[in-house]
Amino acid sequence: MAGSHRARRTFARAVAWMVVILYIAGICATYLLERGSGLRARNLTEDAVFLVGFGAFAVVGSMLVAKRPTNVVGWILAAAALMVGLFPTGDAYAAYVMTTRGEPDALAVLGAWVQSWYWFLLLGLIFIYLPLLFPDGKLPSRRWLPVAVLVGIGLLGLVVLGMLTDNLSGQDVGYRIENPIGIEGLAPVEDLPIFAVLGVLVFFVGVLAAFASVVVRFRRSRGIERQQIKWFLYAIASVLTIPLEGYVPEFVNEIAFAWVLIGLPTAIGVAVLRYRLYDIDLVINRTLVYGSLTAALALVYFGGVVSLQYVFRAMTGGGSQFVIVASTLAIAALFNPLRRRIQSFVDRRFYRQKYDAAQVLTGFSTRLRNETDLDRLNGDLVSVVRETVQPVHVSLWLRDPATVREPGGR
Repeated sequence: MAGSHRARRTFARAVAWMVVILYIAGICATYLLERGSGLRARNLTEDAVFLVGFGAFAVVGSMLVAKRPTNVVGWILAAAALMVGLFPTGDAYAAYVMTTRGEPDALAVLGAWVQSWYWFLLLGLIFIYLPLLFPDGKLPSRRWLPVAVLVGIGLLGLVVLGMLTDNLSGQDVGYRIENPIGIEGLAPVEDLPIFAVLGVLVFFVGVLAAFASVVVRFRRSRGIERQQIKWFLYAIASVLTIPLEGYVPEFVNEIAFAWVLIGLPTAIGVAVLRYRLYDIDLVINRTLVYGSLTAALALVYFGGVVSLQYVFRAMTGGGSQFVIVASTLAIAALFNPLRRRIQSFVDRRFYRQKYDAAQVLTGFSTRLRNETDLDRLNGDLVSVVRETVQPVHVSLWLRDPATVREPGGR
């Protein structure tokens, strides 16, 4: 039994080492093949975020596989990283072969074939099974088993349809390769009428159920598990900006995308390995304070610049650099007062217990400076401890001054 356990751990560590190596090798090979195919340049910022984000998937996944091999969450992260690292290499190779030779070889057919179906599996793992199984790799309860099974059957259906597509096409190069196991006349999955039903059923219902399971876990959780789920929710908080995608600047969407893609594996690593787990409350607090402060100062700055420039144009017929200087000075003057007000509001609204404890301690320190009655101070001290620390029982013991011996006394 011990030998079997040791063998499993050795296998998990070997896999963990290979995940990062294969991911980097796949990314480099894809880059070289795309250059050889003469593909046009892409959005470098988006590509960098994408590669760094799934690099975080690879690193965190390998760590969890090595340290928590029985937790499925680590294996999901590692599998997602390997899919993104290796499978596009096959598509890039097929594009390279078709661009330079015009006829596919067996490896090009394999790469194009995998390209036709792996995205469904990747999206299902990340958006459905990862939240469904986080943080311990198990379902919240047996009642969630039908959800996992039905979603799995739907995903399998999409994957099989992708495998049987008649003609295989590229993602960035419009090559067409005949599928040796394809069904004649079967269009790509996205063009099939059944995709409108099966795809929506699997991904919409599956994602909705998966994130509902996170909410259920959070409401039932206590202690360590609650802190773990807070990390997860913090990492995916930026998805709330999706409905505003068309109304905010592009860089805001890029920041939200980077937040999820890089923050999610990082948060999962912290949560599962329990490294600085309880720092999440401080992280959330600082994010709320400085996020609100940044938005408020930006609004004041741009509002001030626009309105004052309008006034100057009306009065002088032109703009003025004084407006920018004045707005900058106003921002500097407002920073600390506004930060204190926002911090007070956040503590009062979201951290009420902490805020009440701080108020109690402030009141006690004031009474401590002015009160001379020792018995009353004793009662106040017991009351403060009871309100702030909230122990099961509290009592105060004071030594009788008459019994205290002087140093060197008998």
